[in-house]
Amino acid sequence: MLSRRNFIANSSMATATILIMPLFAFTANKKAIGLQLYTLRDELPKDVKGILEKVALAGYTEVELYGFSIRDKFWGFSPKELKQILDSNGLKAISGHYGLGTYLSDGNTTELEEAIKAAKIMESEYITVPWIDESLRNSADDYRKIASLLNKAGKMCKEAGLKLAYHNHDFEFKKYADITGYEILLKETDKDLVFFELDLYWVAYSKKDPIQLFEENPGRFHMWHVKDMDKKNTALNTEIGKGSIDFELIFAKAKLSGMRHFFVEQETNYKPNSTESIKISCRYIENELI
Repeated sequence: MLSRRNFIANSSMATATILIMPLFAFTANKKAIGLQLYTLRDELPKDVKGILEKVALAGYTEVELYGFSIRDKFWGFSPKELKQILDSNGLKAISGHYGLGTYLSDGNTTELEEAIKAAKIMESEYITVPWIDESLRNSADDYRKIASLLNKAGKMCKEAGLKLAYHNHDFEFKKYADITGYEILLKETDKDLVFFELDLYWVAYSKKDPIQLFEENPGRFHMWHVKDMDKKNTALNTEIGKGSIDFELIFAKAKLSGMRHFFVEQETNYKPNSTESIKISCRYIENELI
């Protein structure tokens, strides 16, 4: 195959080179499209190899994992075995949603340490905290304690060559006096240790403006969950581009956000033909957003 260097060096094709250089630049900067595998939670555990092949065929090149446990690993596959399956399909597990056991309640790092080991084997970039149990988030002080624990976990991840991220739902936007839980997490976590995965659906559901979050916290949101909101029923998801969220406006602010990766996701409140649905979302993003 003719290398780009040789191609440019060929003076007889200099004009053609000038014409196609913008296309090369666009391709080089085009972001990969990711999928949070929880979208396929009903099918995936039954046929890990087959479903991951379908994910790749649908156009995705990055994934975000879920479901790891010390006992069962990833649906019965060890991290090494799962990585081999991903590699064979050209997929990279950029991040994983890892339950950290009792860490956020009592500081026990056992499951955090196991998550770090798994993520290292997967050659991931991020360990993402997906959820805070309701019993742990009933006051501003609760969120301050969580922020402190996230900083400690972030330091452990950094020492292991990983990054820690936090994924939101809607409950973080509840106010305690004049401040929300999410504001506390953003303000009291170390920006060099704790990053954020912004779930755009839950931001919209909470009637918050993601652009304002970007402006107030530039560079903090390394990852997004791209999930659309049904136009008739805000409690439901739909394929990207079919709902009410203005993703074109949001994607235009990706640099301000600090976004490096994004993942399409559909949650339990939406029951589509999931393998067809992820194709629809991927095509829309590919054609309209990136």
